[in-house]
Amino acid sequence: MSPMTQRSPFTVALIGNPNTGKSTLFMALAGVRQRVGNYPGVTVEKKLGRVRLGDRDCQLVDLPGTYSLAPRSPDEMVAVDVLLGRRDDLAAVDAVLSIVDASNLERNFYLLSQALELGLPTVVALNMVDIARTKGLKIDIQRLREQLGVPVIEVQANRRLGVDELKTALTEIANRRSADKQASAAPVISPFPAEFQREVARLQNALDQAHAGDSSVRAPAVTNSYHAPWPRYLVERLLLDTSGYLQTALLANGQVAPLDSELQAARKRLAAEGIMVPAVEAQARYAWVETVLRGVVQRPATRVVTLSDRVDRVLTNKLWGMLIFVVAMLLVFSSVFVAAEPLMRAIDTVIGTIGEAVADRLNEGPVRSLLVDGVIGGVGSVLVFLPQILILFFFLAVLEDCGYMARAAYLMDKLMVHVGLSGKSFIPMLSSFACAIPGVMATRVIENRRDRLTTILVTPLMSCSARLPVYTVLIGAFIPARRIAGGLLQLQGLTLFAMYAIGVITAAVVALVLKRTLLRGPTPPFVMELPSYKWPSPSIVLFRMADRGWSFVYRAGTLILAVSVIVWAASYYPHQSAEVDYRLAPRLAAIEEQQATLGTNSPQQAELAAEQADMEHAIAAAYQRDSYLGRLGQAIEPAVRPLGWDWRIGCAAIASFPAREVVMGALGVIYNLGSGVDVGEEADRDRLAGRMQAAVWDDTGEKVYNIPVALSIMVFFALCAQCASTLVVIRRETNSWRWPAFTFAYMTGLAYVGAFLTYQIGMRLPPF
Repeated sequence: MSPMTQRSPFTVALIGNPNTGKSTLFMALAGVRQRVGNYPGVTVEKKLGRVRLGDRDCQLVDLPGTYSLAPRSPDEMVAVDVLLGRRDDLAAVDAVLSIVDASNLERNFYLLSQALELGLPTVVALNMVDIARTKGLKIDIQRLREQLGVPVIEVQANRRLGVDELKTALTEIANRRSADKQASAAPVISPFPAEFQREVARLQNALDQAHAGDSSVRAPAVTNSYHAPWPRYLVERLLLDTSGYLQTALLANGQVAPLDSELQAARKRLAAEGIMVPAVEAQARYAWVETVLRGVVQRPATRVVTLSDRVDRVLTNKLWGMLIFVVAMLLVFSSVFVAAEPLMRAIDTVIGTIGEAVADRLNEGPVRSLLVDGVIGGVGSVLVFLPQILILFFFLAVLEDCGYMARAAYLMDKLMVHVGLSGKSFIPMLSSFACAIPGVMATRVIENRRDRLTTILVTPLMSCSARLPVYTVLIGAFIPARRIAGGLLQLQGLTLFAMYAIGVITAAVVALVLKRTLLRGPTPPFVMELPSYKWPSPSIVLFRMADRGWSFVYRAGTLILAVSVIVWAASYYPHQSAEVDYRLAPRLAAIEEQQATLGTNSPQQAELAAEQADMEHAIAAAYQRDSYLGRLGQAIEPAVRPLGWDWRIGCAAIASFPAREVVMGALGVIYNLGSGVDVGEEADRDRLAGRMQAAVWDDTGEKVYNIPVALSIMVFFALCAQCASTLVVIRRETNSWRWPAFTFAYMTGLAYVGAFLTYQIGMRLPPF
């Protein structure tokens, strides 16, 4: 291997406004050689990719889309930290690839001016040049290169046009960088007036002196050799940040001495000269943009009405736009349910077949139960939702890539603002009706950290498809098939609607409370640049779908498997029961002996086989009742009795916390139907309903179930956080266990209070 191929990777950071095609260009450069995670300590997603530049590897860092490098939160600080080489988890950035929308250079060049101030070698990717042409814009590329002083490459990322030229420009920088780091640095361009620059220099000297005179004050960990110990850009941000966030953050890390007096004095001196902070930044940068673009862009005498404009007249209309949106969402989520069902059934069948094959090859005992019920069953409980994940993210990727998702957020903003959120929160919440997991993952489109976190915390309240079996069985068994309101409404259907409405209303209330307490902050103004419509790229859509699917399986699947094994162990051990030893096992042995003495064609064989199945189910129920999980259910009976529940319902609820789908199987075992109850089968549903209707309290002999009890159970399941996969995904998206723990605690508390009020009020109302 030559010395050239042994060099450390050349690192390029991609930066750009939202909707400039930055992620599309990142995928065009990196292809499948990329990985996704979270930056440590923040919720921002970290995308890293690899690309070959000449004879050396290049690491690509796709920074979060942003309109400005003015950090006001830890999430927004990520881009600045990466560009200044202040993150321990990433190598120092060697060059910047700035992606700009050719049809809106004025807006995009504000961020470019900040990137150029860093002094890093920069390449400008002029994306969406085809859209600029449809608007009648003519751009003098050569003149733009001369006035910027950096390479400018025309690209169409969605069609991979210009990507090779972009690689060539980056390769030239990489070669110069390896030869002479200082020579490869770009000239620092500051658009600020001389008075402002003098104050920055004065502050920079003060910081350098504080660093030299006080060993407790350390300079930022800037690894780029052509930066000063205190980068000029970081000092500028300290002076411009009147909120004090940046100084507080650096002070907490021991990276800056207290500078309140110096900063206030500098701002007063600037104000005396007519330079107001922070307004000076916008004035200076847009003045620089105007100068750079002078003579570069030629516009048509009259504004060209594009196809996007004509389509938007319909799609953003208050009436027609809303109707089209509702129809589109109905089609998407109907497709998720309809198209996913055969695939989910196929996966379930495969998992079941594998489980049966393993069971047939092993003797009865803990090893077989662990593999079949714990490992295979646990994996199956995750994989069965994969088709829904893939189909939903396929549609979301198509709608996002073609530009429609921005219009949907715009339409829904006026509704969402009443609970302190923006229109971007609507799609994740809507998708949670299929499954909360893709709903939580879909919150990545929300830039505002508080809004994103609030949306993540309330999306599990939407009634997902896994709750439907609980509603179906209980409504069918205990809610009368009666018509009300003069025959216009059916009571069972109204009850089902009420369960979904409870989740929606509670989510709105919780979001409002969170936005006024823990996540207090003004509702951010909904500013969104509507991108032009374009044909979605098949490769981008498929990659996003596959990436989200793999993320779900790998991240959520590993922990849910561990949780499933723990629940299996709690429901299996100690696998001892006096009832089995002294009553059930002898009877089962007698039945098997009697079957052996009868001929295979004996008419009594069918009766004995049915009795044998009932006895096996009774043994399974006895073992579960005497298991650690069953004992826990009996121990908490005093706590759940105010809800109208006996220990059996409490035991089933506990067993369903990893995944609420487990409740039907748990009830099947508890009521001697076995663990393979399929509520999709009418016979199984009727058998389970019959056993539940006949259940009585151990101490009084009275019926356990009635309408208030059934409603209490449904309300509990409507509000409770019974999905370990969702909690794991929340952990991944928030980068902390604090928020899934909070979600579990508040939803469980709400569920208990809701079930308590439902039962207690229901028992005091006259019977139906």
